[in-house]
Amino acid sequence: MTAETGQEASLELPPQSSLGTAAARNLATTTKSAPQMQEISSRWLLRMLPWVETKGGAYRVNRRLSYTVGDGRVEFVQDGAVVRVIPRELGELALLRGYDDVEVLTALAGRCVQRDFRAGETLVEHGAPADRIHLIAHGRVNRTAPGKYGEDMVVGVLADGDRFGDDALLDADARWESTATAETAGTLLTLSRADFAAVTSSAPGLQAHVERFSSLPLQRQNRHGEAEIAMSAGHTGEPALPGAFVDYELNPREYELSLAQTVLRVHTRVADLYNGPMNQTEEQLRLTIEALRERQEHEMINNREFGLLHNAAFNQRIQTHAGRPSPDDLDELLCRRRGSKFFLAHPRAIAAIGREFNRRGLYPTHVDLGGQQVPAWRGVPILPCGKIPITKEKTTSILVMRTGEDNQGVIGLRQTGLQEEYEPGLSVRFMGIDEKSIISYLVTTYYSAAVLVPDALGVLENVQIAGKHD
Repeated sequence: MTAETGQEASLELPPQSSLGTAAARNLATTTKSAPQMQEISSRWLLRMLPWVETKGGAYRVNRRLSYTVGDGRVEFVQDGAVVRVIPRELGELALLRGYDDVEVLTALAGRCVQRDFRAGETLVEHGAPADRIHLIAHGRVNRTAPGKYGEDMVVGVLADGDRFGDDALLDADARWESTATAETAGTLLTLSRADFAAVTSSAPGLQAHVERFSSLPLQRQNRHGEAEIAMSAGHTGEPALPGAFVDYELNPREYELSLAQTVLRVHTRVADLYNGPMNQTEEQLRLTIEALRERQEHEMINNREFGLLHNAAFNQRIQTHAGRPSPDDLDELLCRRRGSKFFLAHPRAIAAIGREFNRRGLYPTHVDLGGQQVPAWRGVPILPCGKIPITKEKTTSILVMRTGEDNQGVIGLRQTGLQEEYEPGLSVRFMGIDEKSIISYLVTTYYSAAVLVPDALGVLENVQIAGKHD
């Protein structure tokens, strides 16, 4: 209402004097993008791995004979606050590797004593008599030993499934080579030498197994556990030279190619009538292949048979010193292998690395990788991979690897020359048109990964990625 008249003012729109945009768009040609897909990632692992042609669908890794046994991790079951070791898991101990009498293993598991520890507690003292093995069910334990100049040095970090004190079960004179201190609260189980001897005395099969195991250290071997090649060096005169041969593993591991498949379906009406300006079948196929490649990289990281997280040797898995990924942790990964090609980490782990470096006043350099600047440490690129899992406790893993057959590294496996091959190692086969006018294509990719020698791949485990406010 107006102030003078008290009547409602009419709001009239001015008459339209030209064609409106809404109507004009009916005659316009729309500029459009190709179909977009959020799932597509950088897939650095597939880009960086050297791919080896795998005829026959399998790749055999021949290695020198090794006497290294029983270096796996032990698993437990939890019933409330009570923790028990799974009897068969005791076979992961070097002493019991290959022993499969479930009744005896159950007796040994029943003699394991649970011990709950608190953060900061000293579990064993350096130099003290060692009379039992410790199996860590949960928690983190630091191992320290006196250095040359009297200071304590960290010689290792242990976590869930690790153990220490293997020698104590057989050696009556064994002493602790390091001090074990709990970094967090946790639980471990102990098996004493006396309890082990009591079970062994009533189990002839176990006695024979222990005797066979005790003979293994007499085998001449190098520091990697491989059969030693006898030789002579620095001699004078004409001494008799030792004879030698290189022994091989009798049952080398074979990696069979895995696969990812899907059936792409396109209606003939769509393929016939709606192909301009973009080919519908080609766009459908492009996005399908992207999804298959994403699945391929996921499997190469996480597959329990050949995935890199599950195929890293246990002695190449290390724990962080303080949870967060520090320069010391990355250096520990690098020093365990020669010629590291790249780190692979979840993007959130890379962010955690940056936070920790900044906290210490360090700034990682960058290197050029195919025209793209990526962060690096000691000249080794740190590449993102969102397929590396993050646990509910906000921990993850960081991988580092040496690559290539010539370097005895990590390699990707595939077979090319497939029928109706669309990309190397990927085929698209026409399957026909059904009674509903649906065109079907079988899209298949074959792949696997192999670790040629154990030290080609290392894993930093239990990396804490949560920030201050997470």
